[in-house]
Amino acid sequence: RGVLGALKSSINGTVQRLAETVHTIQLTSADVGLAAREINMGADDLSKRTEEQASSLEETAATTEQLAASVKASAQASRQAALIADEAMKAAQTGGTIAGQAVDAMSRIESASTKISDIIRVIDDIAFQTNLLALNAAVEAARAGDAGKGFAVVASEVRTLAQRSSEAAKDISALISSSNTEVGEGVKLVRQAGEQLSQILSASKKVAATIAEISAASGEQANGIDEMSQAVAHLDEMTQQNAALAEQSAASAGSLSNRISQLNDLVAAFRTGPEGASAGHGTMSASTEPARLRQLAEAAFAQTKAQAPRPAARPAAPRPQACAPAPAPAPAKKVANSRAGDSGWEEF
Repeated sequence: RGVLGALKSSINGTVQRLAETVHTIQLTSADVGLAAREINMGADDLSKRTEEQASSLEETAATTEQLAASVKASAQASRQAALIADEAMKAAQTGGTIAGQAVDAMSRIESASTKISDIIRVIDDIAFQTNLLALNAAVEAARAGDAGKGFAVVASEVRTLAQRSSEAAKDISALISSSNTEVGEGVKLVRQAGEQLSQILSASKKVAATIAEISAASGEQANGIDEMSQAVAHLDEMTQQNAALAEQSAASAGSLSNRISQLNDLVAAFRTGPEGASAGHGTMSASTEPARLRQLAEAAFAQTKAQAPRPAARPAAPRPQACAPAPAPAPAKKVANSRAGDSGWEEF
């Protein structure tokens, strides 16, 4: 067959490889299309879930901000309570100091009253002795008769003064005794007040320490909630970005699916066998085959026919497939090939 046979064999090999390639492209396109649809569905689902997560994070962020505001207010109230407790502790401490000073003053008054009582007793003793001396002087004046009358009068007056001094000393002693009793009661009350103030001071210190701890804990909680709020805000921002990326992925998957559909439409124009013929959009006519290959085959056939030698001495042997000259290609018959990929192409 010469050049025509080689051309036929080359064209048939090219057609076979092209059929296999187109069939592989169809299978790959179908797989990619299925994967693209799955990606699109997954991206849509991810986008919805991400939007729900973003909404939940927004609610969480709002709740966290409210909680942070409440904790800050509690921390501020705790600091104010700590200041008030500190002032109360200082006031209790001052009251305790004053109560101690009052106890000391009462003790000094009691001591002074005791000394005054001692002095009154001395005065009473002196008045008693003076009264005895006046009595003795009156006795001696009576013995002296008329010569001692004047002295008797003086002795009587001295005795009267001594009695009055003794009575006054007794009254003062009674008053001092009463004052000592009242001072003693006052000392007891002031001491009790001092003890109560000491207890109040101790309780105030404990309350101040507790409030300080609460204030510190509230401050730490406020800082922690601020950090958590920032983390939630950052997570919300990342979730928003993820939602945007998911939407972009869904859009890209949809675009890829459309491209795959276009590729399927383009590949469906090639018949690669019964599968390709059934998958195509219609029966392919001979005019849709590559024109360049057809022209090349016709030219090679004509050249071979014109230049083929015919020896006279050799009898012409019958050819099983004679090539008759014709302006058009030989009637098309399918290539005897068991591969389904070549069944849609014709042999010249």
